[in-house]
Amino acid sequence: MSARTATGTRVFLLPDLGEGLSEAEIVEWKVAVGDVVTVDQSVVEVETAKAVVDVPCPYAGRVVALHGAAGETRPVGQPLITVAPADGGDEPAGHATYREEERAGSGNVLIGYGTGHGGTRRRRRPRLTLAPEPAAAPAAEPAVGPVPVGTVGPSSAPRVPAGAGTDTPATGVSTDGVVPPAGGGTAPAGGTAPLVISPIVRRLAREHGVDLAGLRGTGPGGVIRRSDVEAALTTAPQRHTGDPDRPAAVADPAPAAHVGPAPADASDVVIPLTGIRRVIADKLSRSRREIPEVTIWVDADATALLTTRAAINAATPDAPVSVLALLARICLSGLRRFPQLNAHVDTEGQRIVQSAGVHLGIAAQTDRGLLVPVLRDAQRLTTRELAAALAETTAAARAGTLSPARLTGGTFTLNNYGVFGVDGSTPIINHPEAALLGVGRIVDKPWVVDGQLAVRKVTQLSLTFDHRVCDGGVAGGFLRHVADCVEQPALLVANV
Repeated sequence: MSARTATGTRVFLLPDLGEGLSEAEIVEWKVAVGDVVTVDQSVVEVETAKAVVDVPCPYAGRVVALHGAAGETRPVGQPLITVAPADGGDEPAGHATYREEERAGSGNVLIGYGTGHGGTRRRRRPRLTLAPEPAAAPAAEPAVGPVPVGTVGPSSAPRVPAGAGTDTPATGVSTDGVVPPAGGGTAPAGGTAPLVISPIVRRLAREHGVDLAGLRGTGPGGVIRRSDVEAALTTAPQRHTGDPDRPAAVADPAPAAHVGPAPADASDVVIPLTGIRRVIADKLSRSRREIPEVTIWVDADATALLTTRAAINAATPDAPVSVLALLARICLSGLRRFPQLNAHVDTEGQRIVQSAGVHLGIAAQTDRGLLVPVLRDAQRLTTRELAAALAETTAAARAGTLSPARLTGGTFTLNNYGVFGVDGSTPIINHPEAALLGVGRIVDKPWVVDGQLAVRKVTQLSLTFDHRVCDGGVAGGFLRHVADCVEQPALLVANV
């Protein structure tokens, strides 16, 4: 994703970083204005709702602008970095090399962009900047009818496309895309409109009734960041929940009756539903809307499973096997017998699609929220390979280093919520999958063994399944098979 200016500079746009991702937050710039970069050199680290990603630039040359500062959210398709020819010529240095690599594919490609992809280019919307008004200019009467394109409020100064003769601040962080208050209203004190680069910030302010004209931006050149809006939400309740671009003096009409939750008090903690929390909320809400789910459960004696694990680890202490790895192996055995649960419903095609491979999702709680990294074709792995892959994957998920591709495409999920010290749950299916196995804590409980009461290691297993893909007989058969393997691990050998 790029744009080329008349001067030969290249503007690299933030690419599509994965399924369903529309924005990313800048974590750290790895280059500065004036640096010379090479093709596919990593220039910035960004955080999406799913992972932290290094973004390589597909152009070589000298950096002339960085669009956005650390902590700022950039929408997909907006400028990220501008590179000019390193030698001052019309052709960026190394660009011929880039074109050759583009034909062959450089290998350093993210989802949706990069070298080696010759798909259609997304049409870019023109970016506009606000020409400052003279400080002493009197406010004109509001115009009747729509405001002409290229003008802002009472000023007749044209809005100039970014990069066409506009100055870049000394910091090298461009303030392109600054948008004035809508509706042709007057600018705040000082004769300039609120400096808002990101439409995400404007949307957040609009949703929570924050008046952007009253905020002091902490970004370069006074740019208002998302953190500024969030800080405003925690300091005082908003007077109205209308358009934040409207002048503060214009009050919203009083509603006939209050509908919905009460307005936040000054002492309330207001947490915007953004980032990964918004992704989780949207996905779980969709699952509840679309999937007619049913949960069944059974208690199982896990004493023999723990004994088997201890024996395996005693024999090979350099390659330990976790309980989660054994449970994963049991799930794979069950899905081989009941493939109806390794599926998803294609609502548009009115069909059920059973997957050939088991792409096993593992629910992992992290500091960034609940993630479900996926082990693709898990059925091909041995138990020790499963254990190693699970350890590496969960560690990477908690560190935030998994690529977006490793967080999508699952066909069945294993959720060990027993680590939280709870016995049972009725979890929500990870859409669009058809089933999820939950495992509670393993605790000492009285259990009848051969007619005698004994203390055993007992756990509760629950299966939540999409009733569209199968009926209770299949779901019950799968869960019973899992429970039997937990109680008699030797059954796994018989099913290999």
